Amino acid sequence: MKNKLCLTLGILFFTGYLTVNGQTAWPKEIPFKNGGKVTIYQPQPEKFEGNQIWGRAAISVNETAKSEEVFGAVFYSAFISTDKNSRTATIDSITVTNAKFSGAGDQAKVDKLIAFLEAEIPKWNMEIALDDLVATIRRDYPNAEVYNNDPPKIIYATKPTSLVILDGEPKIKKDKDLDADRVLNTPSLIFKEGSQWNLYEGGIWYKSNSVTSGWTAEKTMSKKVSSINDQIKKQEKESNDGKAPTEKPEVTDIIVSTVPAEVIQSKGAAVYKNIEGTNLSYVSNSPNNIIKDNATGTIYILIAGRWFKSSSFNGPWTFNEPDKLPADFSNIPEGSEKDNVLASVAGTDAAEEAMIDAEIPQTAKVDRKTATVKVEYDGNPKFEAISGTSLQLAENSNLTILKEASGKYFALDNGVWFTSSSAMGPWAVATVRPTDVEKIPMQSAAYGAKFVHIYQVTPEYTIQGYTAGYLGSYIQGDPVLVFGTGFYYRPWYGAMYYPRPVTWGFGFSYNPWYGWSMNFGVNIGFLHIGFGFPGYGYGGGWYGPPMYRPPYYRPPYGGGGYYGHNNGNHYGNNNINIGGGNTININSNNGNNLYNNKKGVTTKNNQKNAAISDRTKNNNNRPGVGSGNKPNAKPVQKDNNVFADRDGNVYNRDKQGNINQRDNQSNNWKPTGNKEAAPSRPTTKPSAQPSQRPSTQPAQRPSTKPAPAGSVNRDVQMRDRSSNRTNNFNQSQNRAPAQRPSAPAARPSGGGARGGRRG
Repeated sequence: MKNKLCLTLGILFFTGYLTVNGQTAWPKEIPFKNGGKVTIYQPQPEKFEGNQIWGRAAISVNETAKSEEVFGAVFYSAFISTDKNSRTATIDSITVTNAKFSGAGDQAKVDKLIAFLEAEIPKWNMEIALDDLVATIRRDYPNAEVYNNDPPKIIYATKPTSLVILDGEPKIKKDKDLDADRVLNTPSLIFKEGSQWNLYEGGIWYKSNSVTSGWTAEKTMSKKVSSINDQIKKQEKESNDGKAPTEKPEVTDIIVSTVPAEVIQSKGAAVYKNIEGTNLSYVSNSPNNIIKDNATGTIYILIAGRWFKSSSFNGPWTFNEPDKLPADFSNIPEGSEKDNVLASVAGTDAAEEAMIDAEIPQTAKVDRKTATVKVEYDGNPKFEAISGTSLQLAENSNLTILKEASGKYFALDNGVWFTSSSAMGPWAVATVRPTDVEKIPMQSAAYGAKFVHIYQVTPEYTIQGYTAGYLGSYIQGDPVLVFGTGFYYRPWYGAMYYPRPVTWGFGFSYNPWYGWSMNFGVNIGFLHIGFGFPGYGYGGGWYGPPMYRPPYYRPPYGGGGYYGHNNGNHYGNNNINIGGGNTININSNNGNNLYNNKKGVTTKNNQKNAAISDRTKNNNNRPGVGSGNKPNAKPVQKDNNVFADRDGNVYNRDKQGNINQRDNQSNNWKPTGNKEAAPSRPTTKPSAQPSQRPSTQPAQRPSTKPAPAGSVNRDVQMRDRSSNRTNNFNQSQNRAPAQRPSAPAARPSGGGARGGRRG
C-alpha cells in the first residue's frame, strides 16, 4: 500500500493539471494520463473568519485505471473570493494543514501530497457554492446585540392600500428642475401645482389639497403632470428593453404617515388556511406574513424579521421574541407556503443558515491606483462626535466620512474604504480601517461602517469586503436575523437633503437567496414602483449603500416553498433594487453586489501572494499562487456520498442509508452499525430565555460552534441540505422574470432637493 501511494504521488506531480469550468458540482476528478485519477469530495467547512475558511475534505487516489482507490482526508485553511450574485466562493489560495491516509503511506509521501495540493488548487479556479458553507457551518451567538424592537405604527387594511412614508412633517422646498414646490423628505414624488399636490405612486397619479391626507386618483392630468408622466413612462420603457409595461396598476387607498409605520392588508376580510402539521393558520389572501395561533387566537405578524403579536388586527401590537414563539412555529413544514418565516424562528435550520449567510462577506479586489471616490459636502464639512468612540462623523456629506482623533479622515463608498489627511481630499485607497470603528454604537447613523473590512493588503491592491450588516441586516441576540436597527436617525437638511437608514415603512421580508425584499402591497406593478422619476432623484435618495437589495417580490398571495426538496419555489417577476446613488436597479442579477461596475474594483479574482492586515493579520503565511498551464478536471457522475471526520477517518453512506467506514488495507467499506439519522431540524421550540431581555452588548464576532467528533450523521444531513439549497437557488435562477430590464439612466446633477447619502 505504501508503494501504491508513493507511485500515485509521483503521477500527481508529473501528469496533467486541473480546471473546473466554474462549476460547483461534487465530487471533482483530476484525470491522469495513464488513466488514474484523484477525486476530491465536497469540502466540509468547519468555520470561517473574514475571507478565510477552515475545513476538511475526503479524497481518493487511483494509481491507474485498474488500481484500487486509496481514501484519505485533507485538512485545510483557504482564502476565498465571494460573489453573492452567483452565490459562489472561489478558492484563491489554500494551506493544507494536515492529511491522513489511514493504513496507507508514510508521512513523507503525505507531505508531498500536501505540497502538491497547496500549489495546484489555486490554479483550478475551484468554486464552492455559498449554500454549502451556509448549510454546513454552525455558530454560537453569545454576544449578539439586541436592537430596538419597539413596534412601528401598524395599520391593517382590507382593501388595496399604499403607504407613503414621510420623515417627519412635510419638508417643502422649491425644485428648480420641476419648477415647483416639492416634498423633500419622502422617497415618493410629491410636488405642488397651483393649490393641488400631485403624487406618483405605483404607476398611478393621485391628487390632494393636503400632503398628508385626502389623496384620490387623478382622472385627467395637467400639462405639467402629463409632461412628467411622459418622462416616467419613457424611463419605464427604457428599463424594460424598450417595451412598455403590460401590467395595469391598481388604484389603491393612500395612507401617508409622518411616523415609522407599516401597513398589513388582506383583500377583503382575512381568510385563514391551516398550516399542515401544526395548530397554526395563516391569512391566505394577504401579501404579508400573518399567522394565527389557533389555540389562543393570538395573531402574529412578521415585519423586518421581527414578530409582533396582538389579540386583534386593531392592536395594540407588542414585540414577541423569536425564541418565545408557540412551539408549532418550529414545526412549520419546509416546502410549505409559509416556510419563508422559518428564517425568523429561533433555533430552526433556516434561522441558523440566514445568520451564517449574513456573516459571509462579499469581497472585492480594490486597485490602489485606479479606484477613486467623490466626496461632497453641503457647505463646509460639519462633524459631530460618535458616542463611545474617538471618532467623528460628517453630518453633511454624501458619504460616510469619519475623522480619527489623529486627524486622519476615512471615506466609505459602497463597501470601499478610502483615506486622506484632509476632509477635502485627495483620497487614496485605505489599507487599514479607522480606529474605534468596531465601537460605533447602533444609535449612530454610521453603524453600518463597522461591517466593511479590509482583509488583505499588497502594494498594488487591497482585498475589501462587507457583510450583511452594511446592508442593514443584523444578527440579533434571540438569535435571528433582523432588518434595520429600529432606531431613528436624524437626516441632514440644508441646500441638500441627506436621508438616513430606515427600518420601517417598506415591509421588509427575508429571502434566503437574495436577502431582504420590499413588500409594497398588492397593487404594485413590475415597473410602476412609485419612486419619483429619473430626473428627480427618485424622491431624494438614500443614506448608505444600496441596502435595499431584493430582487425578489412575493406573489400577491402565498409564497414560501424555499426550503422544501424541490417542491416548487414561488418566485415573482417584480424585481426592485433601490440604490444609494438615487437609482432604481430593476435587475435580479445586479442586486447583491455593490462592487459591480465600480471603477478599480473587481470581484472573484484569484489573488496572488498578499500580506494580511486588519481582521486576518495573524494569518500572514498565505502561500503564493503558482503559474503554469491550467489542468483539466471536471465534476464527475459519481455519488457525492463520501465524508471525512475530524480524526481523518473516511465514511460513505450507501443507498440504504447505512454508514460505512473505509479500510484501506482491505480496500473495503466496513459497516459501522449506524444508519443515517432523521433530519436535524428541531421539532420543538428552543428552550425559553429569561423573561428579562439582556442589555445591549458590544458586537463581537461569534465563535464557531464545532460539531462533535465523528458526527458523520450530521455531515450527511448537512450535505443533503446544502445540495437542496443549491438546487433551489438554481431553480430560482432558471425561473428568470419574463422582463429583465437594465438599470435606469443616471440622474442628472444639480438641484437642491436631491442627493442621497451613501456609505
